[in-house]
Amino acid sequence: MGFPATRMRRLRRTPALRGLVRETQLRAADFVLPLFVEEGLATPTPIDAMPGVARQPLAGAVEEAIEAQALGISGVLLFGIPREKDEQGSGAWDDDGIVQQATRAIHEACPGLIVITDLCLCEYTSHGHCGLLDEDGSVRNDATLELLARAAVSQARAGADLIAPSDMMDGRVGAIREALDEDGFEETPIMAYSAKFASAFYGPFREAADSSPAHGDRRGYQMDPANAREALRETLLDIDEGADLVMVKPALPYLDVVARLREATGLPLAAYNVSGEYAMVKAAALAGWLDERSAVLETLTAIRRAGADIVITYHAKDAARWLQET
Repeated sequence: MGFPATRMRRLRRTPALRGLVRETQLRAADFVLPLFVEEGLATPTPIDAMPGVARQPLAGAVEEAIEAQALGISGVLLFGIPREKDEQGSGAWDDDGIVQQATRAIHEACPGLIVITDLCLCEYTSHGHCGLLDEDGSVRNDATLELLARAAVSQARAGADLIAPSDMMDGRVGAIREALDEDGFEETPIMAYSAKFASAFYGPFREAADSSPAHGDRRGYQMDPANAREALRETLLDIDEGADLVMVKPALPYLDVVARLREATGLPLAAYNVSGEYAMVKAAALAGWLDERSAVLETLTAIRRAGADIVITYHAKDAARWLQET
């Protein structure tokens, strides 16, 4: 029935009524907090392009994890910055590497907190690309798979609850799954960065992780921002290779992709609210152009509404505090 018998505003009249019929719920347990852990660092180093975020020494990463767990956040996603880099990115599979150290330390300090380890070589290679290079500077896909598999096993040995390959090499989920199974880690799940786009919104992250390519770019292996059908193909291939969870990165410019993948698969789906998205909100809030709390909670709700089960976000701690106040 139409107006006046039907009045849509009836259920918007009070906060209690709005809460009763709210379709999308936002909880701290939906969040994963990314952490940058730097080997040899003495004190936290603020990241200029990401106000409120810093590179952390090992002890600082543990403190961040303790705080996140106390706020009800489900897990942390670790990115490592090694003391030294080389052409192969060998620090990625060092059993005493910074991510491996952080994984063990956080597990000891925060029983029950999920520790997810990002798996890529870009933070460990001297050239900043995500794999081994040919003489012409292009990334060698198949040769890189072996190194990713070695790094995955090292992270699993350190106690990673989830391995999260973000490199976008073809076949890497299958190679990692096989290596984990052969080493006795058949119970360790893989969260694949399945639809990772070659995005302009990664700029602040590359400052944070010291991972900018020394030459060229990553468009030869990360996805073209124009392609949504290809994102579905990538995701289904990762599922066929053994992915347990899948991800879309970035989140906000690709909410249509999040929605498509939600409809196409029953797997748990993550979306990464990336550094550039975070920096834009922070910059606008610092300039007084919008209310940070309202903008952040609306943004995270939109990502959940599009279909993401898990939201990886640098806003996680602030959002968790604000949700406690509502």
